[in-house]
Amino acid sequence: MSKTTPEDGAEADQDKEIQTPVQSESAITEDLVNTGDPQNSEESGSPEGLSLEQALEKLAAAQLAAENAKDDLLRVQAEMQNLRRRTEQDIEKAHKYGQEKFSIELLSVMDNLERALTAASEHEDDSVKAIYDGVDLTLKSFVDCFNKFNIETLDPLGEPFDPQIHQAMGMQENPDVEPNTVIAVMQKGYTLYGRVIRPAMVMVSKEPSLKVDEEE
Repeated sequence: MSKTTPEDGAEADQDKEIQTPVQSESAITEDLVNTGDPQNSEESGSPEGLSLEQALEKLAAAQLAAENAKDDLLRVQAEMQNLRRRTEQDIEKAHKYGQEKFSIELLSVMDNLERALTAASEHEDDSVKAIYDGVDLTLKSFVDCFNKFNIETLDPLGEPFDPQIHQAMGMQENPDVEPNTVIAVMQKGYTLYGRVIRPAMVMVSKEPSLKVDEEE
């Protein structure tokens, strides 16, 4: 039976001390390899484990999303600007043409005053003259009121016929004027801020027809 000397025990301890660092270094190396492995990192969900190609793809996707968001923002801003402009135009039209129906109703009153003034002018009686002066004063007040609210009269006698603002009631031959000229106004027209609320009723000239002598 062999005896273990103190020297043998010291050598065994030295072997243990040498083997321990070797094992530790091997374990550390394995850990480093596992940490640097992209597959292991991806499985653990670590963002540092993305490959360069995957990172570029994600960057491109983020840039595309940012561009789309920017385009959507610009589109919404343009739509809001157009909506604001249309709203302002609608409000302006409402202010301008809000009294259109009321103005049209007043036109018949104006027509009756003009007829009364024309009828009174044909008499020389003093009482009729007083009526004439009163109607004339009232008519002038109406004209001033119309001018204040941008209601203008269309009295196109002698002007070229315009179907946009005139309503032709008939045509007559007239060698003294150019064809398609207004030669009579049967009813005045009116505009509100340039918009026709009643066209003028007119008679229009046309070229005289050529007479051919028939030979017997």
